[in-house]
Amino acid sequence: MPLTISIKHASIAGHRAKNEDFVGMVTPLEPELSSKGMIAAIADGVSGNQAGRDAAEYSVRGLLSDYYATPDTWEITSALEKVIVAINSWVQHQGSTHGEMTGMATTLTSLVMRGRMYYTAHVGDSRAYLFRDKKIQCLTQDHVWDRPEMQHVLTRAIGLDTRIAIDHGMGELHQGDIFLLVSDGLWSALNDSTINYFLGNLPEGDLPDDAADLLCQYALSSGSQDNISAIIIKVIALPEGDLRDTLTEMINLTVPNILTVGQKIDGLLVQEVMHTSATTILYRVFDDQQNRQLVLKTLHPDRGRDHHERSAFAHEAWLAKRVVARFFPQVVQHTPHNYLYFLTSYHPGASLQQKIDNGRYFSVPEIVSYGCKLVRAVGALHRRSIIHRDIKPSNIHLGDDSEIRLLDLGTAQSGWYNPTINTLAGTPSYLAPEQFENGAASVRTDIYAIGISLYYLLTRHYPYGEIEPFHRPRFGEPVNPSRYRPELPMWLETILLKAVAKDPLDRFETTDEFLLALERGASRPLDKARPIPLIKRDPVLLWRSVALASFVLNLFLLYWVVVS
Repeated sequence: MPLTISIKHASIAGHRAKNEDFVGMVTPLEPELSSKGMIAAIADGVSGNQAGRDAAEYSVRGLLSDYYATPDTWEITSALEKVIVAINSWVQHQGSTHGEMTGMATTLTSLVMRGRMYYTAHVGDSRAYLFRDKKIQCLTQDHVWDRPEMQHVLTRAIGLDTRIAIDHGMGELHQGDIFLLVSDGLWSALNDSTINYFLGNLPEGDLPDDAADLLCQYALSSGSQDNISAIIIKVIALPEGDLRDTLTEMINLTVPNILTVGQKIDGLLVQEVMHTSATTILYRVFDDQQNRQLVLKTLHPDRGRDHHERSAFAHEAWLAKRVVARFFPQVVQHTPHNYLYFLTSYHPGASLQQKIDNGRYFSVPEIVSYGCKLVRAVGALHRRSIIHRDIKPSNIHLGDDSEIRLLDLGTAQSGWYNPTINTLAGTPSYLAPEQFENGAASVRTDIYAIGISLYYLLTRHYPYGEIEPFHRPRFGEPVNPSRYRPELPMWLETILLKAVAKDPLDRFETTDEFLLALERGASRPLDKARPIPLIKRDPVLLWRSVALASFVLNLFLLYWVVVS
């Protein structure tokens, strides 16, 4: 059963001539309900003119729309933070550059409910309450001056300053919880005891249609002189588990013993052991219910008790389910599911490393074509805030349909979860130089790995030489790929050398830039990189040369003095 709620809202001008409050909510269907949850927000505009209302409406509408545009892999608090910071920048800019908008600002209090968890993001003096076990609790803190005569003067608000500090909160949901988002026009007229009494006397089940309106009218009759707004949300039913619960459930599944051809697992017939590593095993299996071949990936039994490995595997399965694109094998659901594994679509073909090992020779046009597809695949990950961290020919699959598919998200990191703090996760020869200096994986380290992969596919060599495990390499200047492939066009060589540049700032900034260079090719080639001065390339060698020249010059002068 999905998360089920009952929600009512009301907003009235009260004794004011106009209503500068604004409320909004989104209750999506699947899959957004499971991946992003539902969101509600309330804002109280601050200004002596229409600008306050504009700030409130823009902030709520912007939050409700932009939140769902953020990647599923972002943590909810990170997504809310980034969206609200962007909204604040826009409102503040409008208020400082348009005379009629001077002073525009607004409070903003939001609530996200996903799975079995809730999250709040708050700035200003609107409030969020939680009513549970017949007791009300205020989840937010008013950002106002603490002096009695200035308690209505905001210290924080959307648009008040170029920088903004946002309060975040989170907690577990309980069935029957009631959340209340209100503007200060309501809570200033009704104390917590009164609100507690009102919520405690709501009927069982769904909220009455007039619940929020009655509460606002009660605040008006109690002397409120401000705009009055309220959103009431009641949790009717909770899902079996959210994303975090799903990972926990997967982690607790039993790792199957090593399977042999002909065995069955959950009704799936094992046809081939495709790959075995120290941590995982891949099988090709047949699902006779759907008459299809699939790939089953599971942990190696020797790693079954390793909590870190189980968490990383669960994270990989979660990521694989969310990268829906033709560049990746697609996760397939199957019941029953009694063991720790996940299933993906099967595509006949082989990895590019297998092609090379079998003597395959790749032409320049093939590498350009496959390179464009690979860059698009990695770009699809980056748009979801996923860094692959292990791009190499053995993880690039070339199907019989000529499609490139990127494999193995086992070491990938996302905004939601980083399976390992080891910056050297991956294959040494494909790791960027900065990673050997404890630099973090990034978009540019993935771009470096793409460049190394394409270089290797063309030349069967590495630009900086092969790097052995546990070896701390010293990176000099990369060998031009034309040394191994003289027919290589200059424009492609320039692209490859830019992708594998030692300094990350000299590489392509994004996969889009990389793709554009490959697509333009010889029609609009990149400028060839300028030679790096010796003082930057090898400062030790430079000063040794200066010292040697000085020594030789001194010997000559000494000889000249003695002779003369």
